[in-house]
Amino acid sequence: MVNEPSGEAYICVDVETSGPIPGDYSLLSIGACTLYEPQQTFYIELQPTTPNATQEAFAVHKLSIERLKVEGIAPSEAIRCFEDWLKEQTPTDQAPVFVAFNAPFDWMFVNYYFMHYLGRNPFGHAALDIKAFYMGMAGSAWTQTSWRHIDAKYKAKHSLVHHALQDALDQAEMFKRMLEDSRISD
Repeated sequence: MVNEPSGEAYICVDVETSGPIPGDYSLLSIGACTLYEPQQTFYIELQPTTPNATQEAFAVHKLSIERLKVEGIAPSEAIRCFEDWLKEQTPTDQAPVFVAFNAPFDWMFVNYYFMHYLGRNPFGHAALDIKAFYMGMAGSAWTQTSWRHIDAKYKAKHSLVHHALQDALDQAEMFKRMLEDSRISD
């Protein structure tokens, strides 16, 4: 088992959205877990901020925008809850590091919502992309960084199910194994 680097608290994050970009489309759910304690989890569903949606997004995650209008948490409250959870999970001598599979997508929504609703992002600028980490570690081409390719080696318990919390847990499991491999080869 690999210990978390001093000063860093890895938080695996996954989101589901109504489309490809924040502002025009809504962040609909956030799932997160700590890397070395996956049982420490966070999941929340948000009210949509815009009616815009792509068929592709809803075909993937199957969330109901009508249900979320009624049952979702207001974005300002949801993002505050996420920040509070992050503070609880991050020791005072560590800083949270956002970790995701294809982090640029998830990061742009999470960063936008933190900045828009709170005026700050508790992650700062610390985002780590699992795909890019794998590419550098394995010396592979970008085309070899899909979930299918990486999972062939690191065997997550589930294929991506597009439920934000389950995907965050599976990404954490995969990333832990990658970190262990990267440190063995040092």
